[in-house]
Amino acid sequence: MSTESMTTSPPAPYLHLTSPRTVATLAMQAKFLAGAREFLTAEGFTELLPPIIGPVTDPGARGAKQVDIDYYGHRYKLMTSGILYKQASLLSFGKIFCLAPNVRLEPLETAVTHRHLVEFHQLDVEFAHGSRAQAMDLAERLTRHCVEHVVATCGRELEILGRDQGELTRAVARRYGRQRHSEVVGDLRELGHPQDEHTEIDWVGEELISTMREIPFFITDYPKGSRGFYDRESAQEPGVLRNFDLIFPGGFGEMMSGSEREADYGRVMRRIRETGENPAKYEWYLTLARKGLPPSAGFGLGVERFTRFLGGLDAVWEATAYPKLPGQARP
Repeated sequence: MSTESMTTSPPAPYLHLTSPRTVATLAMQAKFLAGAREFLTAEGFTELLPPIIGPVTDPGARGAKQVDIDYYGHRYKLMTSGILYKQASLLSFGKIFCLAPNVRLEPLETAVTHRHLVEFHQLDVEFAHGSRAQAMDLAERLTRHCVEHVVATCGRELEILGRDQGELTRAVARRYGRQRHSEVVGDLRELGHPQDEHTEIDWVGEELISTMREIPFFITDYPKGSRGFYDRESAQEPGVLRNFDLIFPGGFGEMMSGSEREADYGRVMRRIRETGENPAKYEWYLTLARKGLPPSAGFGLGVERFTRFLGGLDAVWEATAYPKLPGQARP
């Protein structure tokens, strides 16, 4: 383990940018993204450039504050996630992906989780008329392809980082597991962790359950109220959402979140009101829903988090050239 990776905070910019570990990590990240683009393009997806600001952003980012800016006298937001824009883009293309920058003012206590950044990127994927099962299958094949691509093209970088290539390959060799949210809650309670059954798996519980697994697995069927209004509610199980998180083993935790999306105007309006949101804020989005958004499914893969897994890094700040941790003012 390097001295810099043992520190809670990133080193000064010069030391970080000139570190052989940083250079190896960012080179590996570039090849991972090249592999992801190769895979998605072959699957028929079109890459779009995502918006950075808008009148609203993702209302479902847990615990994080949004950043307001003055946009010619209007109160706009920096994107915490472009989920609503992904749905809207399906009016032009049936399959899309974006490499999207996001900003979330995470709670100060997340500065020590080794998994949270204020400024980060997501590989956002969305496709029309898709199901959750199809989204999970795509997510599994995409992440496996990226691991195999990195192992095939990044031998030198992985050696510098001290990442065992065999261990990396074995992690994705088998079919990913699947477990309902309620089952994970039960497992955590048996371990003595007081996980709330009505909320997302908290950060401590997520890391705990991740350290106990040998292969990636999906957590499905989160309770309504734990996520944004855009996750579709199950018709067969009212109060349960048709969504998922993908957890990677070894303590690396959540890599992505995804779901089938709610597109019906009436149900979207009802869900917005249930969350206490003001529908007027979403006027542009609701206008599109009224005209007819295609039903869809998709997910967002955390680029820096997945890079951390690929390189076996101790903290997610190692996976970006200009790390910004909660509560720390940095360039």
